[in-house]
Amino acid sequence: MRFGAARHAGERRTFLVEGEEALVLPAGAPTPDEIVRDPAAAAAAAAAAAGAERVATAALDLLAPLTRFNRDVLCTGWNYWDHFEESKGKREGQDPASRPEHPTFFTKGPLSVIGPRDPIAWDPDLSAKWDYEAEVAVVIGRGGRSIPEDRAMEHVAGLLVANDVSQRDLQRAHGGQWLKGKSIDASMPIGPWVTTPDEVDVADLRITFELNGRELQSASTRQMAFTIGQIIAELSWGMTLLPGDVILTGTPSGIGNAREPQIFLGAGDELVTRVTGLGELRNTVTASSLSAYQVVG
Repeated sequence: MRFGAARHAGERRTFLVEGEEALVLPAGAPTPDEIVRDPAAAAAAAAAAAGAERVATAALDLLAPLTRFNRDVLCTGWNYWDHFEESKGKREGQDPASRPEHPTFFTKGPLSVIGPRDPIAWDPDLSAKWDYEAEVAVVIGRGGRSIPEDRAMEHVAGLLVANDVSQRDLQRAHGGQWLKGKSIDASMPIGPWVTTPDEVDVADLRITFELNGRELQSASTRQMAFTIGQIIAELSWGMTLLPGDVILTGTPSGIGNAREPQIFLGAGDELVTRVTGLGELRNTVTASSLSAYQVVG
């Protein structure tokens, strides 16, 4: 099953993907957040597809498929050895002495999440080094603690495409940790929909990233240092993963910060992030006043 959310007839609606078409479910049908958490909701969504309105997927006004987060987005760093090697000497105090024996984890704020066609908020007063990171994201569907590696995929509700847009100078400015330079509002697109693991070969997903039509990243999940199963097993060791938790699985080589000369994002840039079988994100970097004082709530 492939399922997501779109703005349709003036309201947020769930849809199921069927080939090049989307079955737009009636108002009141289970949301993607409910579907990933509850098998009964998935069954109800499938049943609601009977007689649903058909719309070309290309014509959908896509929204972020997931909006309900239990906590920060969980992330994996240095999970492609070519990316680990390309960044040597450029991590300014973050470098391990050698290749890590276990996955490296960090988190990012959920307010960073935007939809697959939304503008990426950009403010040069906040950061001068906006970078891209094409990734596969995993959504937990069945909670668990100390999950064995060979049972890890039983706990996965689905997968998405993500681009972990990062501010490299903010990463360095705050003790070399990643939270601040990964959590800027409205900067991480995900989507275009959630794909259940039975629909794809999780071990061999092709990831590509294009900036203004130029391909800068290309890799397969076969190149991961730690598989999705290993990531889930290590992360859940003594730590409960909950239905709805989102885990980013790392980016391959080709990031802007590691290039000579370096490449950073600016207003007007067009980003296309693809994963075979999971779909694509198309986002434009758009000037925003993120550094301006704002009262919320």
